[in-house]
Amino acid sequence: MSKPDRLRTRRALASSVSGTTLLVMIQLVSRLFTFVANQLVLRNLSPATLGAATQLELFMVTILYFSREAIRLAIQRQPLDSLSFPDMSKQEKSRIACDKKTDAQSMATQSIVNMSYLSVGIGIALSILLGNSYIQMAAEQVAQTSFYRSSVAIVCLASTLELCTEPFFAVVHRYMLYTTRATIEMAAAFVKSLTTCGLFIWASWNGNNVGILPFALGHLSYALVLLCGYSAALSNAASRWHFSFLPSRIGTRDKSVYVLGMFSSQLISLSANLFFQSVVKHLLTQGDAMMLAAMSSLEDQGIYFLASNYGGLIARILFQPIEESSRTLFSSLLGLSDSNGEESSNIDAAKTHLTDVMKAYGVLSALIFPLNPVIIKQILRLMGGTEWAGFEVYHLLSLYCFYIPFLAFNGITEAFVSSAANVSELRSQAGWMGVFSACFALAAYLFLRVGDLGARGLVYANMVNMTVRILWSLNFIRKYMHNHDNDITLTEFGLSPHTYIVGFLMTTITILGPELFLDDFHGLIQAAGFCASYAILVLYFERTYLRGLYNRVCQTWKQDTSHRKTK
Repeated sequence: MSKPDRLRTRRALASSVSGTTLLVMIQLVSRLFTFVANQLVLRNLSPATLGAATQLELFMVTILYFSREAIRLAIQRQPLDSLSFPDMSKQEKSRIACDKKTDAQSMATQSIVNMSYLSVGIGIALSILLGNSYIQMAAEQVAQTSFYRSSVAIVCLASTLELCTEPFFAVVHRYMLYTTRATIEMAAAFVKSLTTCGLFIWASWNGNNVGILPFALGHLSYALVLLCGYSAALSNAASRWHFSFLPSRIGTRDKSVYVLGMFSSQLISLSANLFFQSVVKHLLTQGDAMMLAAMSSLEDQGIYFLASNYGGLIARILFQPIEESSRTLFSSLLGLSDSNGEESSNIDAAKTHLTDVMKAYGVLSALIFPLNPVIIKQILRLMGGTEWAGFEVYHLLSLYCFYIPFLAFNGITEAFVSSAANVSELRSQAGWMGVFSACFALAAYLFLRVGDLGARGLVYANMVNMTVRILWSLNFIRKYMHNHDNDITLTEFGLSPHTYIVGFLMTTITILGPELFLDDFHGLIQAAGFCASYAILVLYFERTYLRGLYNRVCQTWKQDTSHRKTK
């Protein structure tokens, strides 16, 4: 491997570590703001209102996901060097890389900025189409919610404004400006929580019924802060890197490379393939919320929303940033391999990162999730009041915590697949996701209708869904590694047998008798000591892996610090 390639690989690994840290900080701070705001309004918020707010959030997520997800993934998958001059020979590319590096970077950046504007156009069309459909087809109980129509209109506006930040987002990831993103998104999350909480408190003091309007205005304030923040923070970026934040033509001798002289035909083709895959993936990811919206009352939806949000805090704070930064890292390493003879060192680096993350997920799951039944009931009483601390919420939240490891492993394996798969493999995955959808629908029918398990049945169905998706992704990863003269086995990311044994015993104890530790203050002290002893055992059994992981993270962190100082 050449020296520039080795430098790019090390920088990608180092940037992944610092980027992951900042993304975790974004999720941690934003979820903390949301969490505090929810606690201030939850005691005075009925499950029905929370259920209507859940539908409103699902509506906005659907618009944003269909508008930008495929284009974001395509931009990450496309190697930027080849994107700039696909019609030139290798000698010409080498000459430009040496003599006109600035021009090459500006053309590459302009290309991804132009592509980002497609998200805005798609988002406007979806907002109009889905907004009208949602208003016309809403259930009577939802339509009677105070400020329902105005809230839908505000969310459509908020979605469009948030999509207007996509050109800035593309540049932030192009130049790895993670600190800028962290600052702006944390500020936006704070303003969103302050707006939502402040409006509810004001309405409570004045005896007004504002329905779901505070949630809609919270989304709008979030989008406005994002747009204003990125505009101010990147005001000098265009002149510094010689591109425009407005759609602009790209000069090239081969007009077929760019549609209308602005949009890369290769990226458009890749985005189209990823879009059909993302449609199925969104149905799988949000299928539980859609089924609840269609088949259950607003009260049940509110209870499920509470359980999924509290139960998914770890997934959103920790696992989601790791998945996002890992996808960027895999795209960088595997894209570099494809463009340089499939260098084995890049495959090794991607494999090491994948196995490290998967084993870390296993250790974290073994540490945390067997203990959740011990503390959940008391937390519900403390945070949600007696209205939310019932039998159904407790068992649903306990079960959801066991579902979180499935989310984690599915996220990291699909991040690898989306980065490594070619166009035909992505089409194959989209077809298989249709099969997964059928499995989810069948499982949901069996658990909901036949088993009559209510919202808990949806969690079981999601576990089945995630299991088949993880198995498919692992099979793809095994074949991919084998095709690149590299093999991966379960033992490379499996835990110690002792960890599995003590984890199973702890899970059995906490499921069968959580009340043993919650009777009084002394019981809580005993539970804390019991959990600490278990954690020490797990860390001791996995000490070799944890020591190696610590050394690798420290090494990449030092490389990133050294690179930043040099830069």
